[in-house]
Amino acid sequence: MEEKIVKTEMIYPFLQKPVMIYERENGHRIVLAYKPGTLVNVSTWVKTGSINEDASNNGVSHFLEHLMFKGTTHHKAGEFDKMLESKGAIVNAATWKDYTFYYVTLPKGPNDEYFNLAIDLHADMMLNPVVPPEEIGDTFDIDNPHIKTKRERHVVTEEIRMREDQSWTRVYNLCNHNMYTSHPYKFDVIGTAKLIAEMPRETVLDYYKAHYTPNTMTTIIAGDFDFDTVLDRVVKAFDFKGRKNNPQRVNVIDKPTQETKYVEQKSDIATGFLTVGYLCPPANDLRGSILGDMVAIIMGDGSSSRLYQNLIEKVEKPIFNIVAADYYSFKDGGNFFVQANFQPDKKDEAVVAIKEEIEKLYNAKISAGELKKAVKKLKARFAETSETVSDIGETIGYYLTVCEGTESINSYISILESITADEVQQFAKDYLNLKHATFAVLLPEEK
Repeated sequence: MEEKIVKTEMIYPFLQKPVMIYERENGHRIVLAYKPGTLVNVSTWVKTGSINEDASNNGVSHFLEHLMFKGTTHHKAGEFDKMLESKGAIVNAATWKDYTFYYVTLPKGPNDEYFNLAIDLHADMMLNPVVPPEEIGDTFDIDNPHIKTKRERHVVTEEIRMREDQSWTRVYNLCNHNMYTSHPYKFDVIGTAKLIAEMPRETVLDYYKAHYTPNTMTTIIAGDFDFDTVLDRVVKAFDFKGRKNNPQRVNVIDKPTQETKYVEQKSDIATGFLTVGYLCPPANDLRGSILGDMVAIIMGDGSSSRLYQNLIEKVEKPIFNIVAADYYSFKDGGNFFVQANFQPDKKDEAVVAIKEEIEKLYNAKISAGELKKAVKKLKARFAETSETVSDIGETIGYYLTVCEGTESINSYISILESITADEVQQFAKDYLNLKHATFAVLLPEEK
């Protein structure tokens, strides 16, 4: 019996043809996007990351991402990379809070030979990983390591150790962990060295079986090809062989703190680091996400931003070396961050100065020039999402996986152009009140 596939069409700005989305009976989605040229991008986005972890398995999503490249039931470890990279391919993956995605970008090759190979190998990797014990490596005591063979477990723990030495990462994690009470977003995506060093192979395999199911996967192909031919090949390559879907976990959404939270740590560093964090609207609230981006641009994006002008450029003796703001959109609620590097003996002054700048956001009017700058920057960013096949694949994957729909892509520009200065200021009043803030500070150890 022929498989029933539901087809929908999506208009993607700047592309010549509509993007086609195919929903299979098992829940697996296939997305085909037309982009003229000789390069193609093949990717699969999985609806899992640290959002599905807890204190006992934190880091398993990222660990599994590494191990997915270590062989399948059809190909030994290393063959996948070797076969594709010899064709000029870029092969990689990434793990974040809401997703893990795997991609291949390469030339189509003569008669689409390389392209077809990429689809087949990519599907094999996604569906048939063996996670071999000899590639994982033995478990070990992180405090007293006796590592006979430096396999992937050792690679990941060393990656974690390197991040622990990065001051910006440490102060971000300190802030992020304290913004939440129970939601798994509080965990560092990469996990802890101790958990990865001790994590059994069975834990990794169980996690794969639970979260790499048809209804959590979206496979996206971007490039210049015949849609019917490629759809048929992808459907055949992604034969799940009756693999069942599991209920997707629903997390309790944390509420913002109701009084300013302040946490401080000491480290062997020379300067002070500060991160202020806020909980904001979920990613599927497109208007809220755009407003968050606009506030971040106005407050702390570049040398013309308020933070740079008021705390560095126009100050006779600045105490800040770096000041910036950023906004991250996540499925269960975005994050707004202010980050700063400052003279450590001026900590109190630095904290007060940052508080004053935050308060100005909802007390001082957003100027027409600031609004225009933010709109222009976001339009440019959005236009960049269609420049390459990789950009197209990542954008569609993000919206379908994190925002759980593609409506946002089609309406992004119209919503952006409709936003007023008063709306931007109201967003700051609603979400960036100091009583909802978490301050994290990293200072040098006292000598």
